[in-house]
Amino acid sequence: MKDIRDTLMLARRSDGTLVARPLSPHLQNYRWPVSMALSIAHRATGIGLSVGALLVTWWLAAAAVSDSAFAMVQGFLGSGFGVFLLMGWAAALLLHLFLGIRHLAWDAGWGFGTLAQQEPVRPGHENRIYRITGWGVIGVTVIATLIVWIIGFVVW
Repeated sequence: MKDIRDTLMLARRSDGTLVARPLSPHLQNYRWPVSMALSIAHRATGIGLSVGALLVTWWLAAAAVSDSAFAMVQGFLGSGFGVFLLMGWAAALLLHLFLGIRHLAWDAGWGFGTLAQQEPVRPGHENRIYRITGWGVIGVTVIATLIVWIIGFVVW
């Protein structure tokens, strides 16, 4: 007796012959394209920016309440964990900003062809503009975050 799962795994080609459909690959076998990882990172940084906005609101509210409350928040933000949170928030802000700019370029119709011209997507084509701009966004984010924090530490 055949299992029902075997029946569900059958499909027909365009010429009508039966073929066994493959199973979807597991995440460990699947290589994420940079654009997919950046799309997920864009959503995650949006959530992180919301949490960071709560931290800034806490800082501003403490400044309005009293000197002791402000000193407590400043002490937390000046701690190692607080500096780590602020660095992550700055990196999330800059990554979200640069990904948003990249997306605006996509909305304008730029960024899907090759460096030579806007061609249809071909599998394995390595000089796609969206792949190059994806890695460029990562690089610009790292550099901009370092510049912001170097300036911040000099001023502090």
